[in-house]
Amino acid sequence: MTARWAVDVVQPERDLEITWEPISLLFKNEPEPGSPYHSASAFTHNLLRVMEAVKKAEGNEAGRRFYWECGAVLHHDRADGKVDAATVMAGDATPFLEAAGLDASYNDAFDDESWDAVIRERMDAGLALVGNDVGTPIIAFDTPSGPKGIFGPVISRIPPGDDAVELWDAMVKMATMDGFWELKRTRTEDPVFPDRP
Repeated sequence: MTARWAVDVVQPERDLEITWEPISLLFKNEPEPGSPYHSASAFTHNLLRVMEAVKKAEGNEAGRRFYWECGAVLHHDRADGKVDAATVMAGDATPFLEAAGLDASYNDAFDDESWDAVIRERMDAGLALVGNDVGTPIIAFDTPSGPKGIFGPVISRIPPGDDAVELWDAMVKMATMDGFWELKRTRTEDPVFPDRP
């Protein structure tokens, strides 16, 4: 949801250049093998391997297209009953690659552990800006005093109208303010996704 907000609404209004970086919930949370959360985290971790292979060969925009298609299938098609969870997590990224207009050969990275060092290095760089007691999303940006990062915003829907850009401006202000650390409240609703991208 945060990615859709940043790209669909904020990017054109604030002329952002967005670089997509990985965060592996398999590495971050270390779920117990055999648990449902472990299998889901392992699957999405393997998708990150593919995304990094795509980005290395074709650049950031191709990586975004792949990420976008993964999100559309996982959050829209599965929820709408167009694909079932078993089909989605069948062990390869080929359907995502094809839907994103990318060569299926990138699927070779799905089980290739050599990509894990890149994922961990980029993930650790993001966590170094915000600390280890956070999850995803992390947004980082350059400032005159160096890079700054913040966990969030965690949103259940894209704010309407001007509120969407005002949220960005407020987040940037908080993230760059010395001494500001955290805002939080308990979520009481599931995400309300906009139309499938």
